[in-house]
Amino acid sequence: MKYALLDRGDRLSRELSEQFQTQAKARGLIYDKEAPDTVVSIGGDGTMLQAFHRYKELLDRVAFIGIHTGHLGFYADWQKNELVELLDLMASSEPRNIHYPLLHVEIDTTEGKETHLVLNEFTLKSGDGTLVSAIHINDEPFEMFRGDGIVISTPTGSTGYNKSLGGAVIHPSLEALQIAEIASINNRVYRTLGSSVILPKHHHCDIVPPDPGEELIIGVDHMLMALTGVCSITCRVAEKKVTFARYRPFTFWNRVREAFIGSV
Repeated sequence: MKYALLDRGDRLSRELSEQFQTQAKARGLIYDKEAPDTVVSIGGDGTMLQAFHRYKELLDRVAFIGIHTGHLGFYADWQKNELVELLDLMASSEPRNIHYPLLHVEIDTTEGKETHLVLNEFTLKSGDGTLVSAIHINDEPFEMFRGDGIVISTPTGSTGYNKSLGGAVIHPSLEALQIAEIASINNRVYRTLGSSVILPKHHHCDIVPPDPGEELIIGVDHMLMALTGVCSITCRVAEKKVTFARYRPFTFWNRVREAFIGSV
């Protein structure tokens, strides 16, 4: 097996990274950061997002594994004290591969089009305060939004920013996206649904700002960018999926319980 390795950069993560490479070599695993079969992330969920975007061009061939150096995260099956157990399994057995849906975002600007794959969430805010945008669903006008911003999440991302906005938690076996509002303003001129909206695969939503000259702040997972000249943004469930290598069962609902409720 060939693997690549990314760590968060703090002292503990760097130490674990060094231990992992030493012990992986002793078990016959090969370090190959250019063409890995498995990408190992050591740190937190943010480190996994970085790993995903670094290797998103190889999604058809790579699987991801997360080692958490803090509390157990949604993308990490393994704790820092379980390194040996994980390496033994990687060297001796085949994992069960789990596939999660992604979000495809296409941004149409006056300069052309750009596309992004999103693991967690896409966010849209105004660079100058209140965001105003029309939202269309399947090419039909749905609402005129006015407020702080819009979050569009994947099922795995539904436990993040989306949940803090009152959105639903969606199991990642469902190929869907979720639209959530950030502090929408409702009056006689602007009227929104006021709750999150879930769209299945093969549906799409378009966000159309009234003024392409307005600066917009766009978030793609952990990355933020400022763009002007945005004519429209189209979001849909991506054709590609991300693969996680599971060497032991740990269900999504167990992750949700551990993260938000604790032991029962």
